[in-house]
Amino acid sequence: MDSQLQSGAWRSGWLDKLAMGLSGLCVVHCVSTAVFVALFASVGGILLNPAIHETGLILATVFAALGLGSGALRHGMFLPASVGGLGIGIMAGAMSLPHGGYETLATIFGVSVVALGHDLNRRALI
Repeated sequence: MDSQLQSGAWRSGWLDKLAMGLSGLCVVHCVSTAVFVALFASVGGILLNPAIHETGLILATVFAALGLGSGALRHGMFLPASVGGLGIGIMAGAMSLPHGGYETLATIFGVSVVALGHDLNRRALI
């Protein structure tokens, strides 16, 4: 495993870059959902489907575990993983809120914290 962590792919932080990209897509989804719901109420049923949010949270958790966990093993710093874990927790907590403004704000904040964790991880790998 150690030789895999020291390979160029892990050192380049590609997993963190991918996870940050997915975080950006999540923000786009949250903002576009709010806009679409405000403009087109009939679209709201599709975009607010809980399965979309549950799948997104699962994907975010998997990528955070892979990217942040491997980075912590590589560079030995646990702050990026802790920050990312906090963001995942905020995202999970947002799922318990009713659909609307507070849920969207909490999710965007959680996604931003996860992206910060991945950025810290990427910088620690450089």
